[in-house]
Amino acid sequence: HVQLVEAGGGLVQPGASPRLSCTASGSIFSNNMMGWYRQAPGTERELVATISRGGTTTYTDSVKDRFTISRDNAKKTAYLQMISLKPEDTAVYYCNADVTTEYLQRSTYWGQGTQVTVSS
Repeated sequence: HVQLVEAGGGLVQPGASPRLSCTASGSIFSNNMMGWYRQAPGTERELVATISRGGTTTYTDSVKDRFTISRDNAKKTAYLQMISLKPEDTAVYYCNADVTTEYLQRSTYWGQGTQVTVSS
């Protein structure tokens, strides 16, 4: 059993800079690619950022200069540092991980999501 748990969301004002975390637990041999997605009300889920096991990152254009994805492989944790949030960043943020288990099986897992609301 593998579980991803996000934390760090909440109600913030425009300009806030929270950090989200995603911690994996269970029968994990290694986490491969990890990523953050978000889904705003009435829209489809979109990719925000990805990070490979070796640290190579990608970003969607709307967050490229404001968000930073990182990871700590020893802690099995990925982070999303968000700088100067805008109301348009309001969404449920989801963590995704490509996991190789201790039984050497490879599957994709999702976290439960954490709500980020940016409002005055």
